[in-house]
Amino acid sequence: MKPKVTLLMITSVDGRLHPSRFTSSPDGTRRDWSAQYEKVHEALKADAWLVGRVTMAEISKAGPHAPSKAAAVERPLHIASKSEGSYAIALDPSGKVHFKPGGLGGDHVIALLGRDVPDSHLAELAADGVSYIVSDRADIDIAAMLDVLGREFGIRHLVLEGGAGTNGTFLAAGLVDEMRILVAPAIDGGENVQGIVAYGDGLAGKLALQLKSADTLEHGVVQLHYAVLPPGH
Repeated sequence: MKPKVTLLMITSVDGRLHPSRFTSSPDGTRRDWSAQYEKVHEALKADAWLVGRVTMAEISKAGPHAPSKAAAVERPLHIASKSEGSYAIALDPSGKVHFKPGGLGGDHVIALLGRDVPDSHLAELAADGVSYIVSDRADIDIAAMLDVLGREFGIRHLVLEGGAGTNGTFLAAGLVDEMRILVAPAIDGGENVQGIVAYGDGLAGKLALQLKSADTLEHGVVQLHYAVLPPGH
């Protein structure tokens, strides 16, 4: 069963991705806005969060390394353990993200990998206590992966947190159920700077958004809550 997917992002008024670039505001700072984001994240009570390769590499801060101990290489599924808390999930088709043993902030890590990821990378992940799912094709069938996450790990609600390309891929595939966008009282303004969603030639005709609520949070942050519907609604 596919988990419910909530796309959660914080953005500037002009829809940009990186708070480090945002202008300042008398209503708060980047730290204040991040705190609002974390409050919303916690209130969702999801049992997993997912980011793409680039974002996860920034979070994990680990480099390639030989396995610390021998580990069996299993395909297509390796379950290192099942979490009683939350799962941290990496969408990593080429197997370029590495992890330190012990998970991320107490969250058990699951890597979603493409078919052509070498056994040496799988052995490294397994030795580090990382679970993984290997796709049956070079890219990743996200819908099939979500089914496995629900069936094998019991994940019922997943928070999707970027980057832009990952968000766009999920939206284009019709896999996002709702969006919660936090708008900070700030502007980026740079040219050729990535927004919170990116997908090829765009998403026109692929979905429709229905506004459910708009709430003012602390420090000038506004939360926009949308249901994501099939096109034509």
